[in-house]
Amino acid sequence: MSAHHQVRAHYDERTIVVYQAYSPAVAGPSLRANRFVPPFSFNRMTWIKPSFLWLMHRSNWAQKSGQERVLAVRLTRSGWEEALSRAVLTTTDPAVVARAPVHVQWDPERSLRGAALNHYSIQVGVGRGLIRTFAQDWIVGLTDVTPQVRRIAALKQSGRTAQAQRLLPPERIYPVPSATARNLLVDA
Repeated sequence: MSAHHQVRAHYDERTIVVYQAYSPAVAGPSLRANRFVPPFSFNRMTWIKPSFLWLMHRSNWAQKSGQERVLAVRLTRSGWEEALSRAVLTTTDPAVVARAPVHVQWDPERSLRGAALNHYSIQVGVGRGLIRTFAQDWIVGLTDVTPQVRRIAALKQSGRTAQAQRLLPPERIYPVPSATARNLLVDA
């Protein structure tokens, strides 16, 4: 991967954590089932983000309507890598993107304060054809991290950024297989 396009994530030997924000109506039943269940939609693309801070920027620290609950979604690395291997960049030919089972886009990574950084964070859109596989086979577990999000936001808001920083998930560069990485690069 290029220096500007690297997947940064919280992961271990067999799993990776991605983040999503939902309404309480979707998050509650899914957390109780430890899997996505209705009213989660199995009929539309779902976007997963391994960058905690990018999702905080996107959800305004769980303050946006319909994004009040932040879930840490632990996936198998094999499922994550399968998704990446089937992905096309959203900047590709629109006809190719329309047929792709997985979409990838790169957006500026964010700092704790929300400022755009000079490297990019990956967003992965799992299409309708893979949603059930994502929900039933790849997910190891769901965790509600909304209390952690609120604590970090409160610390940040009160100027205690060092304390807030210590509560962030430990993200590091994820070793994307080289054959897959070439398909994900914007500036290859």
